[in-house]
Amino acid sequence: MIHSQAGKVALSNQKIFQVVSKIASSERIQAYVIGGFVRDTLLGKKCKDIDIVVLGNGPDFARKVAEELHIKKDVTIFENFGTAMIRWRGYEIEFVGARRESYLPHSRKPLVEAGTLEEDQLRRDFTINALAFSLNPDDFGQLIDPFNGIQDLNDRIIRTPTNPDVTFSDDPLRMMRAIRFATQLHFDIHPDTLAGIRKNCQRIDIVSMERITDELNKILSASTPSIGFYLLDETGLLSRIFPELQALKGVENIEGHSHKDNFRHTLEVLDNVARVSDNLWLRWAALLHDIAKPVTKKYSPQTGWTFHGHDFVGQKMVPTIFRRFRLPLHDKMRYVQKLVGLHLRPIVLAKEDVTDSAVRRLLFEAGDHIDDLMILCEADITSKNKKLKEIYLENFRLVRQKLKEIEEKDRIRNFQPPIDGNDIVQIFNIPPSKTVGILKNAVKDAILDGIIPNEYEAAYQFLLKKAEEMGIKPAVKS
Repeated sequence: MIHSQAGKVALSNQKIFQVVSKIASSERIQAYVIGGFVRDTLLGKKCKDIDIVVLGNGPDFARKVAEELHIKKDVTIFENFGTAMIRWRGYEIEFVGARRESYLPHSRKPLVEAGTLEEDQLRRDFTINALAFSLNPDDFGQLIDPFNGIQDLNDRIIRTPTNPDVTFSDDPLRMMRAIRFATQLHFDIHPDTLAGIRKNCQRIDIVSMERITDELNKILSASTPSIGFYLLDETGLLSRIFPELQALKGVENIEGHSHKDNFRHTLEVLDNVARVSDNLWLRWAALLHDIAKPVTKKYSPQTGWTFHGHDFVGQKMVPTIFRRFRLPLHDKMRYVQKLVGLHLRPIVLAKEDVTDSAVRRLLFEAGDHIDDLMILCEADITSKNKKLKEIYLENFRLVRQKLKEIEEKDRIRNFQPPIDGNDIVQIFNIPPSKTVGILKNAVKDAILDGIIPNEYEAAYQFLLKKAEEMGIKPAVKS
């Protein structure tokens, strides 16, 4: 049971709140800490973001706090927005004057006017984020809770402080935030609030993709991210922001043959990865590993359902999805592409008769990401048959052993052939050309196939022999 008295003890131990209280008293301005810090304090969680509302001018109040704390550089004033930010001892403290807001139909940017504390609390997205602690000397630490947020914390409920239609129509990003908080906190969304999201889901179209992606990344970073994606689907938001993922839903049956629900499977894989890694981009790879199954799905009476090439096609789909979500288009995207494109390869290596060459090639292509690839592949085992699952996991244990043995013996991970294109140009005195590429790849393939060791002299002798077969002679040195 969460008690409202927890705030006074927590605030008393923080110098920043003592300073704010002192200035509030001397300036005769009421001040309150509100929002996420209050919520997390009551939940027993640490929070480094502090929002302070004053019944007056937020930037002016922030300047006085900064002066009292002897802060000169780490102060940012946003006069146009009536806010200020102070960074102090790892905390980010935002000051703003209490306000009320109104919205135009086609924008989530509010029209702002000065308001009371209760009006400021009313504009908050959820009751658990509308809680405030007084920082005033007369009632320091007292909880101000006009919308029964403490009860919703105890009941583990996400609920809007006012009519959900108004809350979500005014600022549609709050629909994503409701799902994100439900996912992070393992709370339920109140039925009326959930219905409000369904009713207003089309309003998400006016929200910038950057803000949507920020919430998606927070959902993906939760301990059980599938909670959020099931809610996105249930409320109609998923089809609007991520149609490729929504297309994975459903099971088709022809002549008694059916395939698994790839949406459910994908979310099981995502949760499996989340249990062992907090790498956001590995989680993105899990989310996208089967993204091309709907476009590669085929049925034949002989073989049933197939998804041939979904790894290759999925790899090609990743850039389009990353661009739409405004995700990083360089290293992070290429990492996800690589894992999506390679996620079926270790399954082949699980066979007893696999060649060292196949292992070398996977090490070469996966490079430093081989360990993450194996995490993804093991997470991809979602069979409900316990015995079958144990067999698969044992096979992957053997794969890991094969990878380790080949790596120790041949040093293939991220290897660069000991002879490159520039060397070939100089050895044979030929210009950069297709011929150079053929010779370079021949050396690389010979090493990967185990024909020659990964050493310069062996590569050089092999190169001379290959060039002789092509009628190319080395340059005569004077």
